Amino acid sequence: MKHVLFFGDSLTAGYGLTDASKESFPALIQQKINAAKLPYQVTNAGISGDTSAGGLARIDYWTSRTVDVFVLELGINDVMRGVPVASTLKNLQSIIEKVKTRYPSAKLALMGMQLPGFIPVTIATEFHTLFSKLAATYPMAFVPFFLEGVMGVSHLNLQDGLHPSAKGYQVIADKVWPVIKPLLTA
Repeated sequence: MKHVLFFGDSLTAGYGLTDASKESFPALIQQKINAAKLPYQVTNAGISGDTSAGGLARIDYWTSRTVDVFVLELGINDVMRGVPVASTLKNLQSIIEKVKTRYPSAKLALMGMQLPGFIPVTIATEFHTLFSKLAATYPMAFVPFFLEGVMGVSHLNLQDGLHPSAKGYQVIADKVWPVIKPLLTA
């Protein structure tokens, strides 16, 4: 059985869901993997509130088990905490480098983010371009905006307006599956 590691923050962990083991983004992708009868097991290594620095500090632990496909979703909490975009970029590059060094044949996918309108335009632009820079630097599948179609849609989010509901994650999984599936069948 091959291994898919989903590595991220609350958006990966499934913050606020009734049953994240069934309703989170990684869980829904596992369901799609099972339906397609592909030989992959998903691990959800999402931690609510995590930053790119936190991810860098914990990546060695999560790569102690073979990684065939690595799905990275981190960075939004950095902006919310005022971490410079250059630091976020450096941390995410280091995470990717650690995975590629340990597992050179691992396939990579990057879940990009965009910022809500209340963030100053300069920071929002820098933040958005950091994901396209990573995707251009490393051979990886790329979703430019992980929350596309869900952010700002009240019935697809929890009451906090920041985290997807179970229905929101279904929208995300359906949108992201066509990007991840080729990594599993190539």
